[in-house]
Amino acid sequence: MLATATTSTHCPYCALQCGMNLRPAEGGGVDVVERTDFPVNRGALCGKGRTAPAVLSSRVRLTGPLIRRHAAGGLEPATWEEALRAVADGLRRTRAAHGPDGVGVFGGGGLTNEKAYTLGKFARLVLGTSQIDYNGRFCMSSAAAAHTRAFGLDRGLPFPLEDLPRTGCVILVGSNLAETMPPALRYLTELRENGGRLVVVDPRRTRTAEQADLHLAPRPGTDLALALGLLHLVVAEGRVDEEFVESRTTGWAGARAAAMSHWPALVERITGVPVPQLREAVAMFCDAPSGMVLTARGPEQQSKGTDTVGAWINLCLATGRAGRPLSGYGCLTGQGNGQGGREHGQKADQLPGYRKLDDPAARAHVAGVWGVDPDTLPGPGRSAYELLDALGRDVRALLLMGSNPVVSAPRAAHVEERLRSLDFLAVADVVLSETAALADVVLPVTQWAEETGTTTSLEGRVLLRRRAISPPEGVRSDLEVLHGLAELLGWEKGFPTDPEEVFDELRRASAGGIADYAGISYRRIIEEDGVFWPCPDPGHPGTPRLFLDRFATPDGRARFVPVTHRASAEETDEEYPVVLTTGRVVSQYQSGAQTRRVEELNAAAPGPFVELHPRLAERVGVAEGDPVAVVSRRGRAVAPARITTAIRPDTVFMPFHWPGEGRANTLTNPALDPTSKMPEFKVCAVRLEAAGG
Repeated sequence: MLATATTSTHCPYCALQCGMNLRPAEGGGVDVVERTDFPVNRGALCGKGRTAPAVLSSRVRLTGPLIRRHAAGGLEPATWEEALRAVADGLRRTRAAHGPDGVGVFGGGGLTNEKAYTLGKFARLVLGTSQIDYNGRFCMSSAAAAHTRAFGLDRGLPFPLEDLPRTGCVILVGSNLAETMPPALRYLTELRENGGRLVVVDPRRTRTAEQADLHLAPRPGTDLALALGLLHLVVAEGRVDEEFVESRTTGWAGARAAAMSHWPALVERITGVPVPQLREAVAMFCDAPSGMVLTARGPEQQSKGTDTVGAWINLCLATGRAGRPLSGYGCLTGQGNGQGGREHGQKADQLPGYRKLDDPAARAHVAGVWGVDPDTLPGPGRSAYELLDALGRDVRALLLMGSNPVVSAPRAAHVEERLRSLDFLAVADVVLSETAALADVVLPVTQWAEETGTTTSLEGRVLLRRRAISPPEGVRSDLEVLHGLAELLGWEKGFPTDPEEVFDELRRASAGGIADYAGISYRRIIEEDGVFWPCPDPGHPGTPRLFLDRFATPDGRARFVPVTHRASAEETDEEYPVVLTTGRVVSQYQSGAQTRRVEELNAAAPGPFVELHPRLAERVGVAEGDPVAVVSRRGRAVAPARITTAIRPDTVFMPFHWPGEGRANTLTNPALDPTSKMPEFKVCAVRLEAAGG
């Protein structure tokens, strides 16, 4: 059934959460129309946003539950009663045989705040398991850890995007906004129109790098050395903001000493970035009246990602580019609700409100909201890859919602094998993803336009997606799924299906926490185009700009953390002499589970490819379009060659949206950052082979 009027809502994809309007379409469904009043995108949308309604079609999505009734058989249609009972029985059986931690839960950064909150509550109360994490661990966890370590609080951007064009200089590290968040590119265009400067750090000359005043192209895995080299020059050239460092930070002596051991000639040898370019970048950043450093997956998806981001934060602190208007460090969060998803309980070590699970006061507060004894809450569990790696061994059953690790996880062939080894797998998803196809039970759930719920954008702005259309008859919301399972497992109360009721409980659970939503309501979000957290009470204006008066540390000072460059977990050698890095293309999104079902997007980006430099192509013996095999210590992927001078000769690039022979994550290294537990997606050693006709 269609709504009869236009509905204002937000795009289901990236963390920009662009505003859009939905109106009834002739012949059924909805059309996307401009929503010019939302300040983030002012009506602009990328191709993914414009075509988002295509995935609502019953032709491409799940419309009824599926069950694998025989181990060797396929998935067959089932009733909801049969499917929910099968999931409850599978989880109960596994828990009885292997204990609560024999059951795992894996969530997603695309789930609304209400779903993420309820999923974490379900795992810890109904299942009693500590084994819960989510795919957002693969997104911005290194930046989150570094942000918390330095500032005492993690929010993707501590300022609204509207500040970006008004700063003096932006250093953009490992982000290709032109492809990953196209509507945000205008902020960089406006920056330069206003006289600001743009420095882009990327091993590829991307569409974003082409907009830069200066493009630095370091070897993948050397961003940490690059940041330290820039800080060295800041010190050597007398550009440290001594007053800011003295009055608003601690730990400078150690960070300074670490930077001084990374002199420019050494950094050039490590990174391949010439010393004159290092000096030019420092001059651009320090000569400007204000400045920002923005990082994304490039520096973060490394086994030293937390320290790498920390080095860029140290650069901001030493130059006084933090805690001041139009200045600061920010992380360009990727997934639609990557920020909110990690704030409210589906992360292995966190409770709602960004509370730590091992903090007795946090446990007591949340347990009070939930009406349980704090001692009954399990402790922290495994991080995302560690959880996936434990499947079929310590963890024997898995409930998975809104994720497709068969395509998106590192060392993906191994993860697929672990999923296949489970005693029981249940998947709730919109489409029959590659992971859902392995399940014993598949539960079809509602999508963005068929449900109401909040998300938290990369700015820390809490937004409301509103229902515009009824789902197909055989589809239920994730909240209804969790409610039904909780009832079957003995919890008749505590799992409401109304999202606003869930959000009101989330507000109470988050009250007093770092991510305090207590003063935010659905009505207020609508009236104010979103509310920035923290917002501790209804009279509070929200906090668009953090740290202007003090940082969120006990003493109010930001912390320098000394870091030093170290090698990637896997360096090149004679057998594997080339570096592979991965990323996205503009017409596909994440694992592609949804966008690969949209004809217009597939026409623009039909399949995987291997981007390589002409000199490397000549050595391998491949021409444009020839199949080329990329081989790592974990597997082999084959895709057509795309030859370009826009990439370093020692590096190849593959997008990671596709399964099958061209699956980039077959190759990637699951080596984990010791702090964030982020896998090293962005750096691994490979060799190339001509794959023949």
